Amino acid sequence: MQIEQFIRNLTAVTGEDPLFTGVPDSLLRPLCDYLVNRYGTDGARHIVAANEGNAVAIAAGYHLATGKVPVVYMQNSGEGNIINPVASLLNERVYAIPVLFIVGWRGEPGVHDEPQHIYQGMVTLRLLEDLEVCAMVLEKDTSEEKLSAFLAEAAKRAAEGKSSAIVVKKGALEYADKAVYGNANTMVREKVIGMVAEAAGSDPVVSTTGKASRELFEIRESRKEGHGKDFLTVGSMGHSSSIALGIALEKPHTRIWCIDGDGAALMHLGAMAVIGARKPQNLVHIVINNGAHETVGGMPTSAAKIDLCKIAEGCGYEKILRAESYDGLAAALNEAKKSKKLTFLEVFCNLASRADLGRPTTTARENKERFMEHLKTKR
Repeated sequence: MQIEQFIRNLTAVTGEDPLFTGVPDSLLRPLCDYLVNRYGTDGARHIVAANEGNAVAIAAGYHLATGKVPVVYMQNSGEGNIINPVASLLNERVYAIPVLFIVGWRGEPGVHDEPQHIYQGMVTLRLLEDLEVCAMVLEKDTSEEKLSAFLAEAAKRAAEGKSSAIVVKKGALEYADKAVYGNANTMVREKVIGMVAEAAGSDPVVSTTGKASRELFEIRESRKEGHGKDFLTVGSMGHSSSIALGIALEKPHTRIWCIDGDGAALMHLGAMAVIGARKPQNLVHIVINNGAHETVGGMPTSAAKIDLCKIAEGCGYEKILRAESYDGLAAALNEAKKSKKLTFLEVFCNLASRADLGRPTTTARENKERFMEHLKTKR
């Protein structure tokens, strides 16, 4: 279905020019591109949220101010982040605030996908049902009549303070006019990660979900170094730094490196406060900031407009470093290796990545077991 046709039908529930807020998803790339092209990311009609729960709360505020039904878009992995606000804020037994959800269905049963999406895909519709969110599945051949009929019922539900969802299968939405994303940074993330891996040596590395972990895997492959030193956080976006903290506290004499992304860091920013409060002197937290959700299409994050270094300092990180060039990064990594203080390093890079970038060829459980064996050699 063409995105313009899809959006036109949504107005039966939302009215004209509703609020769209959410977290980008590759399956929803046509929707994300349309929203950026039509509304941008700085106005009142479209807000890229830090996480999906954040989007639900923004949507609730919009409803309180206007009485209208907002749209929250997300990958199905974000269902976990919306459970609390949907159950304790939106539900008709509480405030009865209606929302129309657009959910990308990664890990759809019977469709090959990455390991982090398999179980999530299995329970996607069940979770919505448990949350009393009535859902329909949008497929490539779904007719406009079927969508229109569902939305007519969704409008009735909205009038009663109830929420509905459209679960979008891969390829169900189409949009030809892709949005163009970019920044003025010069460094390439894959080279940055290669430099971090070299600086880390035999130290354990925890890397965030998405292309960062895929690039780290391929760097190890190309160098024939094996993968035992790395924990590739293939799911759980925003939690890599917390995983690294848990390791660092148990291995106080081993330096732990965390490769994070700006979108991931923003998703659960409170983790930095917890890390800063504990101040593990053996943790180096690196945020590679390209100001975008590049792995799922490049839609901007808020990180390009804030100062993550000041946030880290305010959270209690003791050594703050910043790199905008390869020479600057080399110097910062050298400082981080010598540091005996909790260290934060922000690295600015562009949105470039290889078109032929592969995916890990080992399973998630194999990665875990090899990493744990490596940790046994550390103290």
